Amino acid sequence: MVIDFHTHTFPDKIAAPTIHTLEKRSGLTAAADGTQKGLTASMEKAGVTIGVVLPVITKPEQFATINTYARKITPESFDGEGLKLLSFGAVHPYSPSYREELREIRSMGLKGIKIHPDYLGIMIDDPKMLCLLDEASNQGLVISIHAGIDIGLPAKVHCPPQRSAAVLRAVRPEKCVLAHMGGFRQWDQVEELLMGQNVYLDTSMTNGFMDQAQMKRLIKGHGAKQILFGTDSPWGDQGKDISYIKELGLTEEEEEAVLWKNAAGLLELA
Repeated sequence: MVIDFHTHTFPDKIAAPTIHTLEKRSGLTAAADGTQKGLTASMEKAGVTIGVVLPVITKPEQFATINTYARKITPESFDGEGLKLLSFGAVHPYSPSYREELREIRSMGLKGIKIHPDYLGIMIDDPKMLCLLDEASNQGLVISIHAGIDIGLPAKVHCPPQRSAAVLRAVRPEKCVLAHMGGFRQWDQVEELLMGQNVYLDTSMTNGFMDQAQMKRLIKGHGAKQILFGTDSPWGDQGKDISYIKELGLTEEEEEAVLWKNAAGLLELA
């Protein structure tokens, strides 16, 4: 079993032009077409059982559209049969109704929220962001945060490791995930400031960017029970990213924890 804790899909009508734009901006080549069908095909090929879809919100008025779509693709229960997508919701930190919107996400049966500070243009330790993180944690939601450099928006980093460390001290969220092993291309700072903290790190966008020695050092130092397998599909190749984890020389227990057990526990899956 494998759970990919970091994937993205786009509505069929906009998937192709969105992928094209993001490829030009980032210099990357997508491994899948960005559609729901493309993601499930990639999952089947790679042996991924569950894909956690992380939507990105940029404006408060997008709440209804994004979260209606998230609810639509998320099944009401997981019986362990077949491929499944499980979408998080999204709330804008400057929404005046963020508390009610978080409760609505909970009532939809969604397990968490995704926050991308770079697309929002808001620092992760902005006062309104801290209020959102605190309330989401109080409501028992998992919080997935893009951390470090965004390869398509490299000018300013809105969630560097030092700011993440400050947020963890201020809010102490119970179920927080910092994507890209705590900070894309800022992994030396992650080792210095975040390793061993009460936060999950996902492995997305590390294969091809982080050398295996540092990856293994981070997993061992932070603790394998706080690492979640993720690919950032359609950007990461799910099959190659699974192989990357399996080639690290982890113990069988550590490998299972990273590839699915930690995620299953965090998502409260039977």
